Amino acid sequence: MKTKKINHEDKYQLNYPNGSLFQLIEQTALKYPTNIIYDFYGTKSTYKNFIKEVNECAKSLKALGIKENDKVTICMPNCPQAIIAFYAINLIGAIASMVHPLSSEGEIKIYLNSSESVLAITLDMTYQKFENIKDETKLKKIVVSSIKDKMPLIPAIGYYVMKGHKIKPINNSDVIHWSEFIKMGNDYLGEYRLDKKDIDPAVILYSGGTTGDPKGILLSNLNFNALAMQSDIASDCMKPGDSMLGIMPIFHGFGLGVCIHTIFYMGCKCILIPQFNAKKFDELFKKYKPNFIVGVPTLFEALTRNKKMKNVDLSYLKCVISGGDSLSPPLKKKIDEFLKEHNANIQIREGYGMTESVSATCLTPKETAKEGSIGVPYPDMIFKIVYPNTQEEVPINEQGEICISGPTVMLGYLNSPKETVLALQTHKDGRTWLHTGDLGSMDKDGFVYFHQRLKRMIVSSGYNIYPHYIENVIESHPDVLASTVIGVKDEYKGQKIKAFVILKDDIEDTEEVRKSIYKHCLKNISKYAMPYTFEYRKSLPKTLVGKVAYGELEKESNEQEDDE
Repeated sequence: MKTKKINHEDKYQLNYPNGSLFQLIEQTALKYPTNIIYDFYGTKSTYKNFIKEVNECAKSLKALGIKENDKVTICMPNCPQAIIAFYAINLIGAIASMVHPLSSEGEIKIYLNSSESVLAITLDMTYQKFENIKDETKLKKIVVSSIKDKMPLIPAIGYYVMKGHKIKPINNSDVIHWSEFIKMGNDYLGEYRLDKKDIDPAVILYSGGTTGDPKGILLSNLNFNALAMQSDIASDCMKPGDSMLGIMPIFHGFGLGVCIHTIFYMGCKCILIPQFNAKKFDELFKKYKPNFIVGVPTLFEALTRNKKMKNVDLSYLKCVISGGDSLSPPLKKKIDEFLKEHNANIQIREGYGMTESVSATCLTPKETAKEGSIGVPYPDMIFKIVYPNTQEEVPINEQGEICISGPTVMLGYLNSPKETVLALQTHKDGRTWLHTGDLGSMDKDGFVYFHQRLKRMIVSSGYNIYPHYIENVIESHPDVLASTVIGVKDEYKGQKIKAFVILKDDIEDTEEVRKSIYKHCLKNISKYAMPYTFEYRKSLPKTLVGKVAYGELEKESNEQEDDE
């Protein structure tokens, strides 16, 4: 799609449709009906068949009683069932709430209650978490699938032998198995399609907001459709029929917005990878020969370390994009050299974005890169650097808070008006600006540079982890007086989580107490956010104003890592 010339009357550079996510993909399916839309362990679907699958699922949702604007939670990895359900929910005018399958019971309860979900669609391996807390939510039914349900026979047998046989059978009248669920739509004769508008809410993704507490980020049809169209223009490297290695998870804006919706809009194929294993990176390349990969820096570093990649030809790669965390100049150089050694005539491109803007809003151009820069803004996305806690713009090259305006900026935080007002501010120019909480700068050529985060946040393997939430979990244990969580540098993950714990005065520091706190955390903290170590102390260093000296703890812990 080509852009049109901008004039003072144009609101946007691109012509965005006044419709839903499903309608955008439906239009692509009309153009490329026989193109493959996804490949899941050899199970493939054309665009035409995918639209049929979505319609069947939509009828089943209506047969279950799902109404317009109802919230439906999807808690699944990258698999066809999740993608089909996502677009079916959109087709009937409901709202999809995307939840990480590794979320703890406590987190799932928070997500279900904040979204007021009436239905959950999940896997058999994660079902028990929902069963344990469903009576404390508004859930009416749970649809359960197995990862093998959409696999070809031989991979399905292999999955059962390796993992599936360990999963307990589910016998509960409130649970509907995926195959039964899809059949429910066969007898539904009522109207099920509801074409929502661009500004209507469509998706809830979860992040930490400005305070680090779990927040639902409410995103519209326009937010996703604009991202897809902008990404097509900005990436400038894909054509219909090309393939993307879908490693980034669909409960993440990067995975859902770029790896799924953008790729589907472009008429390309997504190779769905439900669980990524860096040690088997070489197998994915040899088998699928993808043209496009997006991932976090640690993923690409793992690629360069994979010894089995030694003689693998990567000449079919057209585009490699890193996001989710800062890509250091030394690592970029290392990856670029690796790509060149493997016959890929490209360089890795760095992007920047937030879940509050679905995902990417800025990307390094294909032919031009500046060291340390996260690139230039997407079409229709405007960047402004302001003095922190103000709306006043800083001079060129000066550091300040990154603010973003454009059609991918969220509708707001779910049920959190105070945080929404802090994050979305109307400036003197009349535009709504997203205050990112990130420090950066912009040069005279419009290239943006990320410096650091204003808010406390740890980035581990591309996941945003908020110390405030983990501290709240630890301190909810009856034996704990206080806690502090920090990020410690890690060669592979970027950062790993360390917790400092102070017990109440009358509690003896015993192995039994420590085990109790650890089990409490396991139940309420996602696996990817669990501290790698708990250090028990009598007190913590403080600043002159009495706040915990996070920097001192980080320096001390990083020095310990260096000594080891």
